Amino acid sequence: MNGVALNGLRVLVVEDEMLVCMDLMDMLSELGCIVVGPAARVEQALGIVEREPIDLAMLDINLGRETSYPIAERLAALGIPYFFSTGYSLVESAFENKPRLQKPFSERQLSSVLMSLGGSIHSS
Repeated sequence: MNGVALNGLRVLVVEDEMLVCMDLMDMLSELGCIVVGPAARVEQALGIVEREPIDLAMLDINLGRETSYPIAERLAALGIPYFFSTGYSLVESAFENKPRLQKPFSERQLSSVLMSLGGSIHSS
């Protein structure tokens, strides 16, 4: 894993399950990333997107009674890369071409997605 390229990468974590969120935060920290958030609700995440500098975001699709699609739309409008980390195999057609990590996933798989989306941001 290339921790140098990921070092300092600011990653917004949107996840509503606390234990999963804690594991994600640990993995991101191990990879040298800076965790932004986390957020468990759409409104909370959108507030963070507007206030905090973010290099990329990882979004759980199912956030209780809501989905993270409005967050994905806002991130796309701002040009911020994102990917879905989800247990769902089905994704709305508007988002089916977006990167996705199927839960559960390893730190190596997470690193690979982070490198493909934002690893070069901090390598220069």
